[in-house]
Amino acid sequence: MSSPPTDVPSVDAPSVDVPNLKQIDEARRRLLIAGTVMAAGATLSLSACSSSEAPTATTPEHVPPTPTIGVSQSMSTFTTKDGVEIYYKDWGTGPVVVFSHGWPLNADSWESQMFHLASNGFRCIAHDRRGHGRSSQPWDGNDMDHYADDLAQLLDKLNVKDATLIGFSTGGGEVARYIGRHGTKRLKKAALVSAVPPLMVKTDANPGGLPVSVFDDIRKAFVANRSQLFLDIPSGPFFGYNRQGATPSPGVIQAWWMQGMLGGHKNTYDSIKAFSETDFTEDLKKFDVPTLIIHGDDDQIVPIDAAGRASAKLIKNSKLIVYEKAPHGITDTHKERLNEDLLAFVKS
Repeated sequence: MSSPPTDVPSVDAPSVDVPNLKQIDEARRRLLIAGTVMAAGATLSLSACSSSEAPTATTPEHVPPTPTIGVSQSMSTFTTKDGVEIYYKDWGTGPVVVFSHGWPLNADSWESQMFHLASNGFRCIAHDRRGHGRSSQPWDGNDMDHYADDLAQLLDKLNVKDATLIGFSTGGGEVARYIGRHGTKRLKKAALVSAVPPLMVKTDANPGGLPVSVFDDIRKAFVANRSQLFLDIPSGPFFGYNRQGATPSPGVIQAWWMQGMLGGHKNTYDSIKAFSETDFTEDLKKFDVPTLIIHGDDDQIVPIDAAGRASAKLIKNSKLIVYEKAPHGITDTHKERLNEDLLAFVKS
């Protein structure tokens, strides 16, 4: 298992006159993520200075100007009807593809697929779910109905038409609930990747689901040490790094940890119930657009039989592609294959 990333000291934004606070918030986040690199650069600079002659009065040392926070530094956001600020990214031009991310991640988890599709003539949109990433962190409303309504408001704001809507893991639940509540008037196609529908938890009507104790244990570990949990999950079952012969990637693990820790504590805690106990059966029956379902048959997080295979039976005009021996996190472990499968689907 990878060691936790080095702690990065927080950096306060300088006191300047700016139009609104979200620019300062974005600058702080960028400084937080860049902090380690900046510290390393400073160390190298000091080392270089110690081995050269000190500057004299006739040869003053050049000091580059300090960057300031200006009005050009802003995020793409909108505010929902209940006052939640949602961040989104909007790349490329062409037919629209909209991505919904998994727990406890954010839109950055789709970067490989967005880059590939945007580079091939598609407009790619992805948002940070409420309480995740760069979006604000409301105390309430961390449930699938609110997630779906936030997505609907984003698509309305951008006036999206004939889009392909793609959801990974928890994002697959968001896609299903969006269609269940808002229909497919803005959609042309849909795709579910390692997605949680129809229902994760075991019930009398869903005997193939996971016992609720599995999710209770996740909640206990979350409360005890969220940061450690967010290392243990990607270091083990999420990417299949606990399988014999697997080669863990510290970079992939730490990227997962960083995205998770950017999410709100209460928001990501509540989301465990949302993704595990929400029943999407009736939502799936409302799908009336061509739907691609992709799932690994060694998914230890969302087992394929109760998820991908079950969804394929409920969704009309759906196609199931099984990735043999693939884990849950195929957006990274199988990104080349996934990129091509998604590109072929949106082009078809």
